[in-house]
Amino acid sequence: MSQLSKAKAIAFKITLVTALAISASTCFVKRPLNGSTVGTLENGVDLCPQVDELVPEKNGVIWESLQHVYSTEEFETRAIDWLGGAVRIPTETFDDMGDVIETIWEKFLPLHYYLKESFPLLHSNLELTKVNTYGLLYVWKGSNSALKPLLLAAHQDVVPVLETTIDEWQHPPFSGYFDGESLWGRGPCDDKSGLIGIMSAIESMLENGFKPTRTVVIASGFDEEHVNIEYRFKGASSLATEMIQRFGENAFAMLLDEGSGYGEVYGRVIAVPAIAEKGNVNVQIKVTSPGGHSSLLPPHTSIGMLAELLVQYEKNPFETHLTRGSPTYRNAQCMARYAPGISSSLKEHMLHAEHCDEALRAAEEELFKDRTFMSLVGTTQAIDLVDGGVKVNALPEQAWAIVNHRISTESSIPATKVRDIELLKSLANDFNLSYTAFGSYVSNEDAPLYGTLTLSTAFGDGLEPAPVTPSGEDAAPFRLLSGTIKAAYNSHRNISGSDAIMVSPGIMSGNTDTRFYWKLTDHIFRYGHLEAAGGGSLPSGVHTVNEAISINSFVGMIGFYTTLVLNVDESSLP
Repeated sequence: MSQLSKAKAIAFKITLVTALAISASTCFVKRPLNGSTVGTLENGVDLCPQVDELVPEKNGVIWESLQHVYSTEEFETRAIDWLGGAVRIPTETFDDMGDVIETIWEKFLPLHYYLKESFPLLHSNLELTKVNTYGLLYVWKGSNSALKPLLLAAHQDVVPVLETTIDEWQHPPFSGYFDGESLWGRGPCDDKSGLIGIMSAIESMLENGFKPTRTVVIASGFDEEHVNIEYRFKGASSLATEMIQRFGENAFAMLLDEGSGYGEVYGRVIAVPAIAEKGNVNVQIKVTSPGGHSSLLPPHTSIGMLAELLVQYEKNPFETHLTRGSPTYRNAQCMARYAPGISSSLKEHMLHAEHCDEALRAAEEELFKDRTFMSLVGTTQAIDLVDGGVKVNALPEQAWAIVNHRISTESSIPATKVRDIELLKSLANDFNLSYTAFGSYVSNEDAPLYGTLTLSTAFGDGLEPAPVTPSGEDAAPFRLLSGTIKAAYNSHRNISGSDAIMVSPGIMSGNTDTRFYWKLTDHIFRYGHLEAAGGGSLPSGVHTVNEAISINSFVGMIGFYTTLVLNVDESSLP
């Protein structure tokens, strides 16, 4: 079977499964939204079930002691010093840095020295292995080796600071300047707060005499920020190989890496740990045709034909539907259930959407008015690169463009390829082009043709969507994480109760180092316990100028990591 035939078969299976999943439902019957009926189904099942805050019990004494420590000015000063020192060490990564033997990678050595000096108890109690020179793998051995370890991940590298933007920074990007409220620079949000937050929590627990029952592993890569897909990753990919060799597949109870945080959305504070990531593939569209002098032109040049093909993309975005199995559907349920600012019509639609296709489509129509939400649901396409021609008086013999696809969790790379192939068939025929797609002939290659159209992957083969982490009522790791988020949020504010912050599963549109860790556990979460800026999902200035983190929020993050380690340590997880 050819690659094209296989791709079509897989796409058909995906379409069939999706169709079956949303078929056969009860009809939409309106009923008033009042009292306890809001956010519950006819059978009393909650649209977005929540757990109570989860405060450590067995480890309660240490937890209470550390909550007091974290509330002091002395500890805040310590947190400022810890994070500021790391920010002052530039660890920018670029797309052309070569192999780790190149001296440019030595920029990570000062950070390693700094970590060793700043966290002496951690480095004397945890076993450190350097993986592929600059990857850091710490193992804090627990007393019960039968329990699956907890894996915490954070990367050391940061995105580059463009020289042309330095004068736009309120404070120099590698100053680690603290203005009395926030700490400024490149990396305090992404992701040195994660790395330093984890280490600060463990150092503090060690200072208070904590000895884990369950092993804790820290994995810190050094090239997460690379965006060139052709680049061969060296950090987390090597760490994954090392951990599989040492611990085995599916050896960890759960994994937490960087991700979105919490913030007020439509009048309610909601935390959104991502339980999935979209896939991606880059498709190159290349057109060739005879060259010659531009004064003797044919009806269409390579560039002209390419332009028509790209217009076909622009006019035909992927068909996108909200389905009950997607993380975004779960997120919409939680918003409708708990956010007071959501419209009454959307609440009504989401209440019935679980069993009524008409209500699901009505909810979809309303939700898709938000282009950002819609882009998180379906497969997207962005024409990001284009090239063609060498001289104004010479006909271009070839022209090409690259379309970046972010693939829905309910689709795949093969299905995306099939759709692209079908999209351009009619134009290839109109222009009399020989059509080859991903190594297979689409048209008859022996016919007399004017030129060629070729589809191929660019910058590697792409990445399939990540497996979706279980998040239902019987998913113990998700419930533990949810309870931990609530306990950490409340304790940092000296409040109690389970409704101050709600927890909803979500999705990452980009990719984290977890792309290499799928074989280590079925329970992968992407969440950073930081308050988002301006109602978004990320803190201020991430990947741009004036990146800054509230120190109050960072101290809360340390408390979150502490609570998570203690909760997992005493949990009934395998």
